[in-house]
Amino acid sequence: MQQYDLNLIRVLVALADHQRVVLAARALGISQPGLSNALRRLRAAHDDPLFVRSPQGMQPTPRALQLVQSAREIIELYNGMLGGTDFVPQRMQTEFRFAMSDIGEMVFLPRLIEHLRQQAPLSTVRCSVVPPNELARTLEEGRLDLALGYFPDLKGGSVFQQKLFSHGFISLVRSNHPLVGKRITRKQFLDLGHAVVHAEGRSQEVFEQYLRRQRIHRNVVLQVPHFMSIPYVIASGDLIVTVPLAVGTAFAATDSQLKLVTPPFDIPRFDLKQHWHRRFHKDSRNRWLRAQVALLFNDRTDQWRGMQIA
Repeated sequence: MQQYDLNLIRVLVALADHQRVVLAARALGISQPGLSNALRRLRAAHDDPLFVRSPQGMQPTPRALQLVQSAREIIELYNGMLGGTDFVPQRMQTEFRFAMSDIGEMVFLPRLIEHLRQQAPLSTVRCSVVPPNELARTLEEGRLDLALGYFPDLKGGSVFQQKLFSHGFISLVRSNHPLVGKRITRKQFLDLGHAVVHAEGRSQEVFEQYLRRQRIHRNVVLQVPHFMSIPYVIASGDLIVTVPLAVGTAFAATDSQLKLVTPPFDIPRFDLKQHWHRRFHKDSRNRWLRAQVALLFNDRTDQWRGMQIA
């Protein structure tokens, strides 16, 4: 590991991006034998093949997927240092401004606030809900630093994005529900009365669109515009609600009258990302903030990853 240098980290990322030795070598400006030698050093350092040949190219092993995320963060921080040192987080008084939905606040804020208080102790945080059609302009004008969460309409050449991790859905019922045990069948799910949340965040749409495509019809009893009333409604009756995993686990963790059940469908997951405007792509403050977010929230650190409900 004493010979583990930045060049090896760049080789790791290039192979993950291009999945072919010749293309990765070309991107790095080195010879194929040079890249192959670097790959041998990487394999020896980690005692893992890291990339395995297949008809589709060099496919990363699980260990390589873990390393690539960290490698990208290291390169980002290194490039930030080369780009200038005008932003010193320990000494700067600044307000970090984020666009988040109420779900996004549940997912990101607890860990983000704690981390920023340690790394940038003079900073403050402001969260806003911005209409989708105004989000790109607000980022461009610098009134927001980052949009964190699920923003499917925020795309185009002026807005950059980075995937952080993916989330799924979970259902909530009261803990002593007379019809639902540890598991729920498709028939039980469809027979129950449902509460539906039409929140400002877009992630709930993934579940609703899936039901429409599959022509699955629920017995909708209640529709509300906010998530905050849901724990009280579900705990006091026999309704069921299906919400993003982070929301469901947060509600169940703080209310013993609620329990989680896995919906009896193969519901698509949705990606949570950070978005920023190209105008601030090389700004040292924005670049530092993006690196902190990527460090805190990724597939490796996702506290909900692989969660199984009995």
